[in-house]
Amino acid sequence: MPAYKIAEAARLLGVSDDTVRRWIEQGALPTTGAVPAEVPGAALAERAVAVARAAEDAGDRLSSARNRFVGLVTRLQVGDVMAQVDIQAGPHRVVSLMSSEAVREMRLEVGSLAAAVVKATTVIVETPAS
Repeated sequence: MPAYKIAEAARLLGVSDDTVRRWIEQGALPTTGAVPAEVPGAALAERAVAVARAAEDAGDRLSSARNRFVGLVTRLQVGDVMAQVDIQAGPHRVVSLMSSEAVREMRLEVGSLAAAVVKATTVIVETPAS
């Protein structure tokens, strides 16, 4: 059974080490009993789903898309025709290329709440080598 140290768990959840420690102290996140503390992988996965559900929705829309990353716009590179929009959604950085016109119409700016919706026919899953 995989387990993660507090710093690893925090990075994976997109929160601070102190937040993970508070969740452990409050009983919201179990540990394996190891020293230093480790969080069981299954419990971490369950918490990650709960954290993602709690993220404020960017638009209250009905959609069939399941790959939605709600986060904040962290960077905009707007040219004459095209723009690059970076969104930080927890530990995930999502980059979108769109028209500059769309950026203006959506009134996107650094700090804006946005949802990146990903539609792909292939998803590749990787795990650490060790």
